[in-house]
Amino acid sequence: MTDQSKGRIRGPGRRRKPATARRRAATLAAWSAAGLVLLGGSGLGWVYLKLDGNIQGVDISGQLGSDRPDDVDNGSMDILVLGSDSRAGANGEYGRDEGGARSDTAMIVHLYEGHRKAAVVSVPRDTLIDRPSCTDSRGDSVPGERRAMFNTAYEVGGPACAVKTVEQISGVRMDHYLEVDFTGFKQLVDELGGVDITTTEAISDSASHLDLPPGTHKLSGEQALGLVRTRKAVGNGSDLGRIQLQQAFVKALIRQVENVGVLSDPKKLYDLADTATKAITPDSDLDSVQELIGFANGLKGLDADDVRMITLPVEYDERDPNRVVPLEKQSEQVWAALRADLPIPASATEGTADGQAADIVE
Repeated sequence: MTDQSKGRIRGPGRRRKPATARRRAATLAAWSAAGLVLLGGSGLGWVYLKLDGNIQGVDISGQLGSDRPDDVDNGSMDILVLGSDSRAGANGEYGRDEGGARSDTAMIVHLYEGHRKAAVVSVPRDTLIDRPSCTDSRGDSVPGERRAMFNTAYEVGGPACAVKTVEQISGVRMDHYLEVDFTGFKQLVDELGGVDITTTEAISDSASHLDLPPGTHKLSGEQALGLVRTRKAVGNGSDLGRIQLQQAFVKALIRQVENVGVLSDPKKLYDLADTATKAITPDSDLDSVQELIGFANGLKGLDADDVRMITLPVEYDERDPNRVVPLEKQSEQVWAALRADLPIPASATEGTADGQAADIVE
C-alpha cells in the first residue's frame, strides 16, 4: 500500500522533520525499540511478512476531518497512547464484557525536537470535558456531550473520537495513535523477562489481584497489570493515585528495555518483536514493520531520566466529588508549552489535585 493510498492522521500540509515518538509510552516503546532493530539488518523477508501479519492498524484520518489544530513544523512529535480494557476475548478474565471497550489509561507523549527529551501528560479518565461530535469507525455520527467523562470518547466513537477529543481540549495535533490492551501488555512484560520495581509500602488490592510487601520485586506480566490497575489500595484511592503508579511503572519499563540485552540473542529479539506487534494497534501510518522500524529508531537516545511525566492539572468537581475538572490556567500552560515545543513550567502543576501515591513505587 503506497503512502498516497494509506490514511494518515497527519493530513495535508507541511510535514515535520523526520521523527518517531517517545519510548515510554506505557507499554509500547519496548516493542519497537528492541524488536524491530533486529529486522533492519537481518535480511529475512519472511520475518517482515510474519510480523506485518501481526499488525492490525486503524485508519482514522478520514474520520477526523479538516477541523484540526495546525500541523506545526518544529521538529516535535505528539502521540496519543491509550490502554484499552475491552473485556472481550482473552481480556474477559478482568471483568464482565459490557458491550464495548474502554480506555482508562491515556497518555499524550510529546517528543521534543531532536527526540532527546520527552514530556508525558496523563489524562485522568474521570476528567469532565466537553466532548466534540465525531465519526466512528462505521462512518456513523456520534453527537458531542457537555460534561462528559474523558474516557467516554473512546467508548462511544473509538480511536478517532479519542484523538479528536484530545486535540480539542489541548489544541495540539496528534501525529500518531497507539493502543495496547490488557493481554498484550501482560505478554509483553513477560517477554521482557519481567520489570523491576521497588515498593516503599505494601500494596494489597483484591480487585487487581496484587499483593506486594515493601521491597524490590521483579513483576511478571500479571503482576504488572495488577499494579497499573490498582486504585483503591494506594494513596487516597482515586484514579489520580493509579496514574501515579502507572507513571512510575512506565519509567521502570524504559529502564528494563535499556537493559534487556536482546541484541545479542536473535531468538529473544524475534520473540519480543512478535509479541509486541500483536500487542499494539497503531494508526495507519505505523501499520507495517518498516514504518515501525523508523518509529523505533527515533527513540534510541531517550532514557527514563529524559522523560518528564505529569498528570493534567485538575481539581475535584464541585458538583460531583467523584469527578475532576481541568484547572483552566494551569492546563493551558501545559498545552501552550507542548504547542511551542517548550518544557512544561513547574507552575503548571501547582495547586492540582493529588492522588497521594507518587512515592509508593520507585
